[in-house]
Amino acid sequence: MDLYKVILVDDEEEVREAIRRRIDWEEIGFTVVGTAENGEEALELAENCEPDVVMTDIQMPFMDGLTLLKKLKERLPDIRSVIFSGYDDFEYAKEAIKLEAEEYILKPVDAQELRNIFLRIKDRLDEQLELRRNVEQLSKYYEDSRPMMKEQLIIGLLEGRELQFDLERYQKDFDIQIESAFYCAGAFRITPIQNDKEKLDKNLMAVSLKQMVTERFKDILDVEAFVYLDTVSVLARLKSTESYGRFVEEMDRICRIAHRALGANVSAGIGRVYGNAESIHTSFLEAKDAFHHRIFVGENQAICISDVDPTSHFEDYISEKQIRHILRQVKIGTRESLEKEIRDFIDKIKRTDFGLNQLQIFYAEFIVELLRLMRGHNINVSDTALGIVKTDVEMDSFASMDEFADKLIDLAEDIRERISSGRLDTTKKLAENAKQYIQDHYNESSLSVDDICAHLGVGTSYFSSVFKKETGMSFVTYLTNVRMNEAQRLLDTTSEKSYIIAGLVGYEEPNYFSYVFKKHFGTSPSKYRQN
Repeated sequence: MDLYKVILVDDEEEVREAIRRRIDWEEIGFTVVGTAENGEEALELAENCEPDVVMTDIQMPFMDGLTLLKKLKERLPDIRSVIFSGYDDFEYAKEAIKLEAEEYILKPVDAQELRNIFLRIKDRLDEQLELRRNVEQLSKYYEDSRPMMKEQLIIGLLEGRELQFDLERYQKDFDIQIESAFYCAGAFRITPIQNDKEKLDKNLMAVSLKQMVTERFKDILDVEAFVYLDTVSVLARLKSTESYGRFVEEMDRICRIAHRALGANVSAGIGRVYGNAESIHTSFLEAKDAFHHRIFVGENQAICISDVDPTSHFEDYISEKQIRHILRQVKIGTRESLEKEIRDFIDKIKRTDFGLNQLQIFYAEFIVELLRLMRGHNINVSDTALGIVKTDVEMDSFASMDEFADKLIDLAEDIRERISSGRLDTTKKLAENAKQYIQDHYNESSLSVDDICAHLGVGTSYFSSVFKKETGMSFVTYLTNVRMNEAQRLLDTTSEKSYIIAGLVGYEEPNYFSYVFKKHFGTSPSKYRQN
């Protein structure tokens, strides 16, 4: 069983050791991972070991217990706290409540009382952990919601949302299979016959019709049906284009069956067949457009868009959405993910009626978007191959679509590498500017990470992550090293008193300076100078 971590904070070593020995910590589910003699030391200790509980005195030098808890709550919001003090002061108790302390107890600490307090805290921690670990219940919720997730995914495809370009990831994340060789969308519209009050409500009719569709296609074709707004929408995943005729035939038959069963007029529109998920939206729009033609051909039948509108209305879904998705890989992806995105796209358009003119338009728009991206990242166009691209001339030179894909990958990868390199340079520059700011202000006792972040114009979490990655240490550790190195230099080269040097390197309290110096170098400032 994992033990919950505790740190003990008191300026008297005897008190800390007495509390550590007073109870059998492991027996009640805890382990003392460290002790500290003041708030400053405790804060650094907590950042390193991330305890579950901190037990602290109130009155301590350098940083009192209440200030320590305020800072801990900012950095470790889930930490539990116990305050113990020799002062029976109502104001302290009020402040402890405000800081959401678990308990406020007076010295001397009674062993049984302390044991009971930590048993109560353990119950709360166990309850919190149980909620997080209840994987079985979460898995059940997940399984129960998968049909709804699948329906939402298909609705997103019908509506033409950008998630269609992340279809592979969605299928993997939710264990849902949507991918198919061909797609075709259909849509039923129910029109209740007027002045027949005994008939079903239109919404109930839609639910009944959806069930009919599901049952009818169950052993014939791979079809999903669901009620969507004022239609019963249908998505057919076809293994071949030859299945399209069977799909149309069954949709037409369902219209007639539903008309008799529901006592309402039921018409269906059917879009064209497409070989990629991006075109599901196009097929759905065509299906909805098709059943509007029932005014010319009559109710209670399936109407194919190709029969009533044989002219292909190519919807340029690619230029805007696909380019945006490729650009996302240029900005934050890897070479492999970028290449896969482009090659998958080329494979998809191989299966469409994508003409040469449309390909030229796409290429020109792709180049323009790359140029905009470069401008946003201050990349000089003349340093790249984009500066000499002539889309109209180059289109005639490509011998195959794969060769065209290679060209797109080369252009995009060049920009991706430049952006990635610039991002690395930015983090290095940020760390260098921070180190310079520390060098310029280390002698200010109030210097904090918030001051540096305000100067650099970045958030504290981002700064801390970048600074530690670039320097290998936290801001507090780095600042302490700078101050200690300067203190060592002053002790070596001047005759200034220790308390004067403390102020010169940013410590208001000479005693705390001596404490930190001894901890850093293993000897006090006075003994260091003597040696």
